[in-house]
Amino acid sequence: VQLQASGGGLVQAGGSLRLSCTASGRTLSSYAMGWFRQAPGKQREFVAAIYRSGGNQYYADSVKGRFTVSRDYAKNTMYLQMNSLKPEDTAVYYCAADPEALVPSAIDYWGQGTLVTVSS
Repeated sequence: VQLQASGGGLVQAGGSLRLSCTASGRTLSSYAMGWFRQAPGKQREFVAAIYRSGGNQYYADSVKGRFTVSRDYAKNTMYLQMNSLKPEDTAVYYCAADPEALVPSAIDYWGQGTLVTVSS
């Protein structure tokens, strides 16, 4: 399985971006999928997740109300709509997938990362 993340870029504070994560090699409809990010000099942190059962969504407190995670099962793709971006959202964003749960130390598949830079 390969995860291809895209959609990062440079945006001004208050702007929006949509990240995509497309899976190839296997249909991931039964997998949990999510986004993590890593800012310079910081550890990787959880951002958002969407689980297969009922499509339940979970968000880090820092992005609640601003980010929305979704999936298009027909396209085997997950999205992260990011609105009202802040400079502190600047990071490399990674998508992830696992058949069970998104425990960072045990996640089966990671994407390569896409850089999001928010200018003030």
